[in-house]
Amino acid sequence: MYEKIFARSFSRYEQKKLGYGAFVCSLILALTFCTVFKPYFGPLPPLNLRLSMGVGLRMLTIEDPSMSLSLGMASVEPHTSTTSNPSEKPGEPNVEMNTSAPSNKSEKTVQVTVEAQSPSQPNPPQKTGHIEGEVDPLNALKKSGMDRGSMPAANNPTRTIKIGMKLVTKPICSTAEPRSDFCEMNGDIRVHGKSSTIFLASSQVENNTTWRIKPYARKGDETALKHVNSFTIKPSLMVVNKIPQCTENHRVPAIIFSLGGYTGNHFHDFTDVIIPLFSTSREFKGEVKFLITNKKAFWIAKFREILDKLSNYEILDIDGEENIHCFPRIIIGLKRIGNEELSLNPSKTPNGYSMKDFRDFIRSAYSLKRESAIKIKEGGNSKKPRLLIISRRNSRAFMNKGKIYTMAKRLGYNVLIAEADNKSNLSSFAQTVNSCDVMMGVHGAGLTNMVFLPENAVLIQVVPLQLEWLSKYDFGEPSVDMNVRYLEYRIKEEESSLIQQYPDEIRDPISVKRKGWFAFRDLYLDRQNVMLNVIRFRPTLVKKQSSFCMSRSCHFFLFFFFFLIFP
Repeated sequence: MYEKIFARSFSRYEQKKLGYGAFVCSLILALTFCTVFKPYFGPLPPLNLRLSMGVGLRMLTIEDPSMSLSLGMASVEPHTSTTSNPSEKPGEPNVEMNTSAPSNKSEKTVQVTVEAQSPSQPNPPQKTGHIEGEVDPLNALKKSGMDRGSMPAANNPTRTIKIGMKLVTKPICSTAEPRSDFCEMNGDIRVHGKSSTIFLASSQVENNTTWRIKPYARKGDETALKHVNSFTIKPSLMVVNKIPQCTENHRVPAIIFSLGGYTGNHFHDFTDVIIPLFSTSREFKGEVKFLITNKKAFWIAKFREILDKLSNYEILDIDGEENIHCFPRIIIGLKRIGNEELSLNPSKTPNGYSMKDFRDFIRSAYSLKRESAIKIKEGGNSKKPRLLIISRRNSRAFMNKGKIYTMAKRLGYNVLIAEADNKSNLSSFAQTVNSCDVMMGVHGAGLTNMVFLPENAVLIQVVPLQLEWLSKYDFGEPSVDMNVRYLEYRIKEEESSLIQQYPDEIRDPISVKRKGWFAFRDLYLDRQNVMLNVIRFRPTLVKKQSSFCMSRSCHFFLFFFFFLIFP
């Protein structure tokens, strides 16, 4: 009946028009619904249950109704454990709680021992807290069934927690991360630079356990660490002749880190030092003092803007210091969480810092003006994208820069060729990179300058032979967190200089890899240059130039153009 009434009331054309109108209204309603409720779609974010040190200690506070005193702070100490329990399963943590009631009722002590056992050796006696990478912390965590960060130092899986009226401060060291070891202490801390010793003054010392740590975030790399000084951490009694007396007192915390290792290489400067230093020190908002070992004056001059932004105080070269410098808090080593290069994982990083936070910090430190790359083809914007070609001199260099420059100019780019090295003024170079919309170069440390690119800029990495995985790991994957669009161009054999010099090795790369890393690096990293096939490479630049219009505004206009096609 309703169909007949509908047919009599409207012509076929009007029925068709009403149908289209209903369809368009449905789409608009669906779009509005998705836009309004988009934040509530998807799985719930993971619950972050990690606690700060202070919160964890407050959770350990015990209130006894029979006493009017609240119990004090907790401390962590590694110690030797030789007991065994046949009922325990190998590889699972043994938790033992002993409560003692001293004769003095004003004080109560609770001792908790967490012991991780190895499946092959159920209860091996522990050595002193020597943390130089003798064991694999990741495997230790897997064997114990505990999450990263919830376990004591991997080389010291036994710890004692004491709660009582008397404050006894002990170091808390972490060896659970694959790239860095670090120790953190609060209390009366005294640093003697000449002997590379850090004394932790305490009214009570249970044993003579010491820690030794190399404060450089390239753990397990013996080549890098052999150029890094080692520091010894010693809990000591607060009595005369047992601990050196302070000659210089500081009211702010300190961070000790090394400028040894691979510093001087632009890539390692950022991934081993600058980014971990940011995540370690940013929480102090400048109220922290840097103590540097293995000092390199040129490195400090190069990164002066960043160092001054992170600390309000003069840097102290701690090596050779005869004076005893005293601090209320100290961190030895930089907190590099995770195994990624040029990255910060906010779900794991202290205080939840991300690469966006780091890039915002970098823009502030160097007063970089551009936050976003240009958007062409919008509102008649005729501005050309600016292309920066990173030049190299010794290896992995472009052998035909002139042809690349000419081709890019013909495609409508404003082209700039620049070389990044330690002689360049980093502040000036950062401004240059930030002024560009596209940066391209052969795999190498110069591509690290993508940290200065504006948001939504483009990085084109030219990948030499046999460097596909390394290129993606070093720059391709980090670009995602930096909000930089990434494209790689993999060269052919005829585009590599090695085809003329080492034809046999090129055709049999397995034989080179069997000789080890140094042989591989010598051939593919140190001896290879690139003769770019500009005809083959041209579509890459064309694609990236056209991609600039695919911004949110372009998507917005395309969406409404879709609706306009309906009558």
